Amino acid sequence: MTRTTHLQRASLTLLLTGLLCGPANAASTPLDAKASDPQVMGWMQGFPPAADKQITFSNYLRFPHTRWAFSHIRELLPTTTVGRAGTAVSVLPQAPREDIDTLEFQLADGTKMTWAQSLDANYTDGILVLHRGKVVYERYFGALQADRPHMAFSVTKSFIGTLAAMLVEEGVLDAQASVASYVPELADSGFGNASVRQVMDMTTGIRYSETYSDPSAEIWEYSRAGNLIPRPADYSGATSLYAFLQKVQAEGQHGDAFAYKTVNSDVLAWVVQRASGTSFADLLEQRIWGKLGAEQDAYIVVDQVGTQFAGGGMNASLRDMARFGEAMRNNGRFNGQQIVPEAVVADIRTGGDPAKFAGAGYATLPGWSYRNMWWVASEEQGMFAARGIHGQTIYVDPKAEMVIARFASNPVAANGANDPVSLPAYAALAKYLNAR
Repeated sequence: MTRTTHLQRASLTLLLTGLLCGPANAASTPLDAKASDPQVMGWMQGFPPAADKQITFSNYLRFPHTRWAFSHIRELLPTTTVGRAGTAVSVLPQAPREDIDTLEFQLADGTKMTWAQSLDANYTDGILVLHRGKVVYERYFGALQADRPHMAFSVTKSFIGTLAAMLVEEGVLDAQASVASYVPELADSGFGNASVRQVMDMTTGIRYSETYSDPSAEIWEYSRAGNLIPRPADYSGATSLYAFLQKVQAEGQHGDAFAYKTVNSDVLAWVVQRASGTSFADLLEQRIWGKLGAEQDAYIVVDQVGTQFAGGGMNASLRDMARFGEAMRNNGRFNGQQIVPEAVVADIRTGGDPAKFAGAGYATLPGWSYRNMWWVASEEQGMFAARGIHGQTIYVDPKAEMVIARFASNPVAANGANDPVSLPAYAALAKYLNAR
């Protein structure tokens, strides 16, 4: 099986720049967080904006354009709404801590850094910290505001994974059944004889590469199929996400090893929608979003035939992401009700097989695993997280009674670029909060 390692996930943004806008200079040093601030750059200001300040579908994935685009995706791509269902907004109690910015911690190489410096280092657009259910820290930068949704990228996967696990717990979905038993259209694909469980935990054996440095990698056709990047004039490939999924072929054995491949998430969404008779967006609204007491509607990017991009298309406000994280910290209970069954949260926290995960090469996540499309630390550590490229996360630390929701626009897509700063910062903050 071909596996994409953590280090192979080089800068998606820089490489997309090559595809969208001409050759990228990977060796160039990007502008820092302050210099690349959308307000400083002057993106999309004026009526109309100056030609060199316009952000469009053709350039939205080029850094530093991304620092504006990730907070304005609905203006660039088609979407569908995940409604807040008209429910009363749930209260997030406030207990702000002004001392957090000066919290100092040490990186693995011995470098000392403050919490505030870490936010700039990772191009943070917004971050919110809950401790024991209270907001102790909340900051917004650049184009992001409290009431503005931000692209969550692969954090989306954890939502479809949670919904699938809920349906399994309820007996609506059989995790041991084959994908083809729910989606006959995938019978002749590499997914056909994979179990739903193998899809949920990304242990499928399929021919699909997310090596962004390889122009022939399947991620590029998949992105064009979903209309996430422009198609060349002579394009003759798949023209929808579902059409692409039917073309994916087998490689290796299902169940042998974890390999992070976004197509698993969209296959899972197809299965979930068939099993429930409800779209991903509507199911998310009915089962989670409408019960959280969310402040804002969320929305999901769709392809040209309306297929909802479950692999990375969700956009939501930072506070509402934090609400979901707090629900998961509290074993699925939030806003006075059990939103996610406790057994589902327990299953996620148990994690997958660390031995199957280890071979994928995630150097910043030793001892972690993957379960129901959540990233899960060892039992001793106890954390689990939803993670998306460029620094998106819902980070849950039950032992520290802490939840962190963060949006970012790091010029390097791979989380291996921000983990060396983010993870020590989170660990230091957990220790600090619980010492006082």
